[in-house]
This record gives sequence, structure tokens and C-alpha cells, in this order.
Amino acid sequence: MKPWMKTDHSIFTPFIFRMLFVLFFVEFVKGALLVTVLPVYMNSFLGLSAYTVGWALALQYAGDNLFRTPMGFIVDRIGYRIGIVVGVVLSGVSVWIMAVADQGVWMIAAATLLGIGTSPLWPSVIAGATAEAGEHVRGTMMSIVYAAWLSGTGLGPVVINFFIRETTYRPAFWFLGGVLLCVLAVSLFLPDKHKQREQAQSVIHTARQTGLWARLKAYIATVRSTVDVSPLFYPALFLQNASIGLLAPVITLYAKDVLQLSNMMYSLFLVFGGGVTILLLYPSGKLVDRYGTRWLLHIGFLLGSAAIAMFALTTERTLVWIMVALIGFSYALIIPAWNAMIASYVPADRRALIWGFFLTIEGGGMVVGSILSGRLWDSFGPQAPFFVSGLAMLTLFVLHLFISKPQQIVIR
Repeated sequence: MKPWMKTDHSIFTPFIFRMLFVLFFVEFVKGALLVTVLPVYMNSFLGLSAYTVGWALALQYAGDNLFRTPMGFIVDRIGYRIGIVVGVVLSGVSVWIMAVADQGVWMIAAATLLGIGTSPLWPSVIAGATAEAGEHVRGTMMSIVYAAWLSGTGLGPVVINFFIRETTYRPAFWFLGGVLLCVLAVSLFLPDKHKQREQAQSVIHTARQTGLWARLKAYIATVRSTVDVSPLFYPALFLQNASIGLLAPVITLYAKDVLQLSNMMYSLFLVFGGGVTILLLYPSGKLVDRYGTRWLLHIGFLLGSAAIAMFALTTERTLVWIMVALIGFSYALIIPAWNAMIASYVPADRRALIWGFFLTIEGGGMVVGSILSGRLWDSFGPQAPFFVSGLAMLTLFVLHLFISKPQQIVIR
């Protein structure tokens, strides 16, 4: 049997299903809070300033990104179950604070806690899923993981509207708390099969002797010396998410102010673009496993760069929809190929830590891109963030020419 065909039994295991369940519903809760609930609840319902809302959302992203590397370190040492359970509990406490607090400082603290609580999620899910599925189906596994993420992130902001009342947001918060309770129940059944309990106890004892922070820094230094990547790989990691961060804060404004889309049309616009990506992720992942990542990324970066730039150059409705479809298609090529390429650099004995380290760099790109986006809009016009995002994609293509190596496909 050809290696790229060995997929079904290794991918669809109870462990991976539990991981995907946790990922889907945690991202469901985050999407509902960050997109639908918090901006309106804090501003219109609690009467807090937009500045306070901005700080709350920024610190949520910061907490998530900054803690991914240390959480990856912890997950590598004590296992998936404890890391995710602690994270879900912290996220539940965050939702409870949001439900009962009415002051800005508490809402900001709760949002930060939410970021910290969700920080073990991605290192655990990606490290666990890729380890369980095996090296020969990295692309397919990544496509499934990201399909679960996109589905949860997109569904949460829609479903939560059914629990919001004109006079209270309490039902929405209690519903999200109930979802996290279900996630907690499933998390308790995650195995810690990749490390022994006594090893975790040894790490705790060593940390007490040398200091946890010193131990963590030494561990990261050791890991960085064992990861064999081009120096250009790190700016590429940063730019990959910066290209998305440049668009995320302004896409709604652009659709309403420039394209003059109604709320219904804008919803269809998002569903259409996201749907194209989700539907094509799995077949793209299969292509990655069969043909490798190199040419799929070349095509994805060039297509994405051109489509994003063309999107900003036209207001003709038919062309806009075509460009949205092409952008969705380009991301369907990029997501499994890019993450399969990253996975090829991750040593098997330090999966969660290295994934956390890489994801932190990517998250930094998202934060910087989001900040730069508004400045570009104000200074150079609504099209500027899209042009710079397209330029970032083109730069990624150039960097990838030097990072990637020709891959020999062996058909047995």
C-alpha cells in the first residue's frame, strides 16, 4: 500500500476524536466571546469604553500567545490531560468572572485569564494529533485539525445569539460555562501515555531545586539547538500570521463601508469564504501527504497574494465573490501544507514545547498585523491593509523558495 493512503485507521482514533472535540468547543466558546459577546456586552451593556474593550481583547491574545511555549513545556513533561484540564478550568473561571463582574479591570483580568487558559490547547492538540496519526499523514491530520478550529470559531458567534436577551447576557454566559463543563468531562479521559508519572515528579523536584524559570530557559535553549531550520524560517512564521492579522480587524469595516454589503450579505460573504476553505482542507491535506508541501505552498502563496490584492482593487460584486473564493482556496492549500512543513521540523520527544514556541512566534505576527492594520487604514486608505497583506504573502513565497527543499516522492 502506498504510504499516503494509510490514513483512516491512524487518524480516526478515540484519542484524536477527544482532542478534536476539545479544540472545536473551546474555539466555539472563544469565538462566541471575542466576536459576538464581549465587544457589545462591555461597550453597550456595561458602558465601558472602546479603549477598555480593546485592552481586554489584546490581553486575551497576549495571554494565549505568551503562555504557549511554557505550557508546551509543561504538557511535554506531565502530559496532555493535566495541561488541558487546568486550561479548561481557568477558562471556566474566566467566563464566570465575565458573567458576574461589571468593572473594566475585572473584565480585562477575565479576558487575560481566558487567554492563559486556552494557551495549552494548540500545543497539546497539534502535538498529540500528529504523534497519534503518524508522520505519513501529517497533511491530512492538519487539515482535519484546522477544519475543527474554523468550524468552532465560526459557529460560536452565530449560535450564541440565540442565548442573548435584550436585558441580560447571563443565559449566554451560563450556556458557555455549560459547554466548558462538557469539555472538562471529555478532557478527563485524555491519556497521558507519552510520559511516565515519575518523570513528571522528577521535573517538579528539579524545578524546585533550580527554579522553574531557569529550568525552562535552559530547556528552550537546548531545544532551539536541536531544531534544524533555516534562519529564514522564523520571519516566515511571523509573516504567515501577520498577513492574516492585517485583514482581521478591517474586513468588517471594508465590507460595510467600501463594498456596501448589508448584514445578511456580509454573513453570506463570511460563510462563503470560510466554507470554501473548510470544504477544500481535507483534499488539500491528502495532496500534501501524496506530493509534499513545496509546490502546494508555492501555489498557495502566489494565489493568495494576487487574490488579496485584486480583492482590494475592485468593488464589482461578481469579481469580489470570485476573489473571496480564490482567497479561501489559497488558504485551503496553505494551512495543511504549512503546518505539515512545521511538523517535519518538530522533534518527537519535544512536540508540545516546540509547537508552543512556533505558535508563539506566529501569534506575535497576528498581534503586530492587527495593530498595523488600523494604522494603515487611517494613514493610507481602506485598501492599504490588503495590499500590505498581499505583499506579506509574496514575501512568504520568496522566503519559502529558500526554506523549502525539493521533495522526492516515493510510490511503493
